[in-house]
Amino acid sequence: MKLPVLHSLRLLSLTATVTALAAPLAQAGTIVAYTALEEDEIKEYVAAAKKDLPDVDVKVLRLSTGDLGARILAEAPNPQHDVIWGWALTNLLDPRVNELLEPYAAKGADKLSRSDRAADNKWFAATGYMAAFCVNTEVLKAKNLPMPTSWKDLTKPVYKGEVVMPNPVSSGTGYLQIAALIQKEGNEGGWKLLKSLDGNVAQYIKSGSRPCKAARAGEFAIGTSLAFAAMQSVEEGFPVKMVIPSDGAGYELEASGLMKTSKNKADARRFLDWTLSPTAATLYTKFKEIVTIPGTPQSKAAQAAGLPKDLSKVLYPVDFARSAKEREAILGTWQKEIGR
Repeated sequence: MKLPVLHSLRLLSLTATVTALAAPLAQAGTIVAYTALEEDEIKEYVAAAKKDLPDVDVKVLRLSTGDLGARILAEAPNPQHDVIWGWALTNLLDPRVNELLEPYAAKGADKLSRSDRAADNKWFAATGYMAAFCVNTEVLKAKNLPMPTSWKDLTKPVYKGEVVMPNPVSSGTGYLQIAALIQKEGNEGGWKLLKSLDGNVAQYIKSGSRPCKAARAGEFAIGTSLAFAAMQSVEEGFPVKMVIPSDGAGYELEASGLMKTSKNKADARRFLDWTLSPTAATLYTKFKEIVTIPGTPQSKAAQAAGLPKDLSKVLYPVDFARSAKEREAILGTWQKEIGR
């Protein structure tokens, strides 16, 4: 079977190279990280880390959230990586994955909120992402539509055909949106809301950011997406208003952890330490709406888009363990009742 290419983002070089991952690559000075972070942010993080870890070569395999899970489980008898870096906590809490991790108290993890790190030190989360609506103000004006403020607003007949959402089967963003709604409204109420909302949804798109891009391009009035995608759209001058739904903004943490089978645990630990460093925290604000490291200042883009400084007031308190446990059942019901 042909394996995906491994993007080698070298700490000793500014230029990324590509090589095939055919066997464990970890050796002295080298670690392999599996991640669902985006390519553009990965390159910046690793380029910055080289200044602090000049003797470590980090080879990064980047896959989407769901594909990465399949890869990790397929390789479980013989893992090919040293660390999991920035992957959806809901997926990492799958018992089959969690048992592959070794406890490690990364430097700085003790400063994180208890909700942002594992009690047994198997994972910690430095970043996360949250749900938000990208609303095209020009389309609203042209079609004389009111500004939505909640998920329930989006079920109103006036928005029929004007809403696009991420597909929860392929998109971690899509799943966090529906999982949070089901937890908040209860199983019966949550599915009732989702089915009602489905009547107004024009498309379900595979990516979490693409609904926002479709809305900002004027293809639809509203894209349920990520707050960061909305912030970025505002910053780039698109006629977009970011709306944090008043009836619950679901969110996801991006967790990292050390593999039991790492061939180079010393450098793997050093890299995990770096991901909680002040240098990393400053970079995260360029790409993330949620940075859990205390004292990290809010970005100008977040301020301009109106992201609240205290996110605890707008985030729904997601039960990630429950979200992980119910994921298969929720997605199965969604595909049966709504999927298209």
